[in-house]
Amino acid sequence: MNFLSIDCSMDVSSLFVKIKNKTFSQILQSDKSNSDLLMKRILDFFKENNLKFTDISVIFVNQGPGNFSGLRGSLAIVKGVSLAKNLKLFGYNTFLWSCVNFFNKEDTIYSFIEFRKKYFVKKFDKNLTSISKIKEITTDEIIKNYDSKFKVIPRSMIKNFDEKILKLNNLNIVNLDHNELEFLQLKGLLSEKLINPLYLS
Repeated sequence: MNFLSIDCSMDVSSLFVKIKNKTFSQILQSDKSNSDLLMKRILDFFKENNLKFTDISVIFVNQGPGNFSGLRGSLAIVKGVSLAKNLKLFGYNTFLWSCVNFFNKEDTIYSFIEFRKKYFVKKFDKNLTSISKIKEITTDEIIKNYDSKFKVIPRSMIKNFDEKILKLNNLNIVNLDHNELEFLQLKGLLSEKLINPLYLS
C-alpha cells in the first residue's frame, strides 16, 4: 500500500509517505501559522522527495486527541486532497495507534495519554476494539487502580508523565510508527466514513 500519513495532533507534527517499501518523513515544528502553511509544507515535502499524489492511493490522518487548530486544519486539508485526487481517506487516533503492537496479545489494554497537563485513558480488547469512552483520570487514580493493568504510553509523551506513573508495573512505552497504520486499516479498525477531530475537554 502506498500512502501519506499526517499527524498534526500535538506540538510537533509529522508527514510520512510510504511508496513501494520506501519511506519518507519530515517533522514539522509547531508555530501559530502551522495550520495555514500545512498544504504548502506538504507540497514542498513532495517536491523535495520527488513524489507525486499519483504515487499514493491512501491518506491516513490523526484525528487526535490534540490541538484544536492542528486537528481541524489537517482534517480539512486531507479531505480536500482526497476528493481532488480521488484518494481513500482513513482517520486514526493516538489511543489506538499506541496499542497496535499488542494486537491479539493482551486481553485488555489501557492506553494513556497526557494533554495539557491532564491524563486520559481509553480501554481496548485484544482485537483493539474500543470498549470504553475516553476518561480523564488523576495521577493518584492511575497509581491506585492501574498498577497491575497492561498499559501503554507513547514515548513522545513520557516527559510529561509523573515519574510515579512511569514506575508502575506492566507499563509499555511505545513508539508511534506510521508504518503500523496500514495494519490497522487492513484490520478494519480505522474511521472511513465519519472522520472528525477527537477533542478532549
